[in-house]
Amino acid sequence: MPNHSLQNLSRREFLKGSAGLTLGLVLPLGATATAAAAGTEAASGVLGSAPMLAPNPFVRVAPDNTVTVIIKHIEMGQGTATGLPTLVAEEMDADWSQIRVEGAPADVKRYANLLFGVQGTGGSTAMANSYDQLREAGAVARAMLVGAAAEQWNVPSESLHVERGVVSHPASKRHASFGDLAQAASHQPVPTDVKLKDPKDWKLIGKRVPRTDSRKKTSGTAIFTQDIKLPGLLTAVVSHPPRFGAKVQSFDATRARAMQGVVDVVKFETPVSSGVAVLARDFWTAKKARDALTVQWDESAAFKLGSAEIMSRYRKLAETPGAVARSQGDVVEAFAGAAKTIEAGFEFPYLAHATMEPMNCVVKLGEQSCEIWNGEQFQTLDQAAVARFLGLKPEQVSFNMLYAGGSFGRRANLDCDYILEAVAIARASGTTAPVKLVWTREDDMKAGHYRPMYFHALKAGLDAKGNVTAWQQTIVGQSIMTGGAFEKVMVKDGVDATSVEGAATLPYAIPNLKVDLHTTNESVTVPIQWWRSVGSTHTAFSTEVMIDALAAAAGRDPVAMRLALLADHPRHAGVLKLAADKAGWGEPLPKGRGRGVAVHEAFNTFVAEVAEVSVKADGSFHVDRVVCAVDCGVAVNPDVIRAQMEGGIGYGLSAALYGEITLKEGQVEQSNFNDYVPLRINQMPRIEVYIVESTEKPTGVGEPGTPVIAPAVANALFAATGKRIYNLPINPALLKA
Repeated sequence: MPNHSLQNLSRREFLKGSAGLTLGLVLPLGATATAAAAGTEAASGVLGSAPMLAPNPFVRVAPDNTVTVIIKHIEMGQGTATGLPTLVAEEMDADWSQIRVEGAPADVKRYANLLFGVQGTGGSTAMANSYDQLREAGAVARAMLVGAAAEQWNVPSESLHVERGVVSHPASKRHASFGDLAQAASHQPVPTDVKLKDPKDWKLIGKRVPRTDSRKKTSGTAIFTQDIKLPGLLTAVVSHPPRFGAKVQSFDATRARAMQGVVDVVKFETPVSSGVAVLARDFWTAKKARDALTVQWDESAAFKLGSAEIMSRYRKLAETPGAVARSQGDVVEAFAGAAKTIEAGFEFPYLAHATMEPMNCVVKLGEQSCEIWNGEQFQTLDQAAVARFLGLKPEQVSFNMLYAGGSFGRRANLDCDYILEAVAIARASGTTAPVKLVWTREDDMKAGHYRPMYFHALKAGLDAKGNVTAWQQTIVGQSIMTGGAFEKVMVKDGVDATSVEGAATLPYAIPNLKVDLHTTNESVTVPIQWWRSVGSTHTAFSTEVMIDALAAAAGRDPVAMRLALLADHPRHAGVLKLAADKAGWGEPLPKGRGRGVAVHEAFNTFVAEVAEVSVKADGSFHVDRVVCAVDCGVAVNPDVIRAQMEGGIGYGLSAALYGEITLKEGQVEQSNFNDYVPLRINQMPRIEVYIVESTEKPTGVGEPGTPVIAPAVANALFAATGKRIYNLPINPALLKA
């Protein structure tokens, strides 16, 4: 028998070895474990022994001619590590090749999200709230570099020219790089009022610049939490309760402790979770030992309902009035006089975030300190929660911001669940070694947080001329904001704004309209979390499918009817016209094919999508083409915008076709990608993205592309088959000929 040896190479090691095959030149991200310390030192203008220009918390110019941009928003695939540095580089007139990027430390005083008032990334706000701030930061640095050159050469600042990181004096032919001027510039007064560039002079904004993270990610050298290796590091894997709300009653770790490499087995409890953790020298040992545990659970307070029971209760609740989110006109009278009425119930299941990198973090406890390494999305909330749990001051808890392998809302966790879990495990073990908590995909699928389940009861009326005269919508589901840090701001008179956004903000000119809400947090205690585009994930579907149904009932073209109802909303109408035009709306399609449209605003970004589908006799179908038009204000990097629209469409299609977390007697039935199926690459449609030219300030693109695709596909399926889809995920059996 041949003597073969089998070597198991990780994907990362394979990528390192094949890095020579990578095409293109993109700069690395400097988000490493030293980022927090670097950001602190930079504020004083000195990093190590090298004097540098550091006029504000966002920009450092070093003598080696590098320009480091400190970004307060995590890079999790959405492009912040490219878009935000572009703003600085533009105003500085820096060369893109000299730009470096670092993640900001946890410091709300310097790095607060200007919309939230805390440091964190979410709601597609990164570009919107940093646009002026980072442009000004770059302009200040440029002014100080120019001032230093003018002083050295004894010439007026107005006579100097800056281009691609070089300050020059054309009259005397003198020039100096940013690096040459960094030390002298650090002694210049920091200007309090700077003039920003006129858009006609932009050289980077509005253009495609290479992403700063691509090279590292494709070569396997990007630093994610899983890559952190510290002396004495222990890996923790957890046995979580099978039902939400259960707690550890007792456990037997005899078999686990007998395994070589196992260091400790501990019971832990946090304000939101309970479990038993195995700490070992490596992940696989910890995982095998975790699986060998015998745990008895106290389920006296556990949630034990199944999905069907929850939905049945939601349907009954929808028959009664809820808390009013919006009311105008007289809906009762309008329905009494309607020539035609359409009613429909829409069901939406729980959804998992299913990030490519499941939840993880590294924790190192000191006597009066806690240091954390992870893809940190909500610094202020997590810092406060950890400090409270450990009895520390927030400033004694530090974060090193790394790349995150996706989030879709999962890492911006109001409960701070997995981070508190890691801290609790480290404390329970009493170890001084750093602890890396690793959740498997099964852990996050079965014991994570989810997009809430919802039911919508929608009724709409038409007059004899086919005009929409009445609209009544009742939404039932759990509230993400109730009980959390943002409750006072986001929950008013019993209405969570994120539960009704897209419905309560419906842009269509309907004279009599009412939207109300039933919040079910007291009776349903499944852990929930915002999911990519939050409330719009369900409201865009119900409203756009109903508008399409009304158009069909009135015998009107779906695009023309929408445009008539959007006369007072030019940005909605603009993307709708653009998408319809580029899709060839109105052109005939072969039998078995259909074209559908939807338009929606999320986070102040406007998106319209036209989907084309092919349907077979057995009901199976394929989404062939999607035409997307987006108005997100100034397009800072069109390539990133297109990528986010494409990614959002793919993510939304996964949910529309397959996404469903179901409960049976309180236990999640799905476990991994075998039964929570993502879109396969051969199912991805051909996508065309068109960006509306705009002078409005930029808004986000990480989320708004996602909610529009499901209703566009459902409406296309109606066009092809004459059958309406009201529930997600789409059931092909309903489309059989």
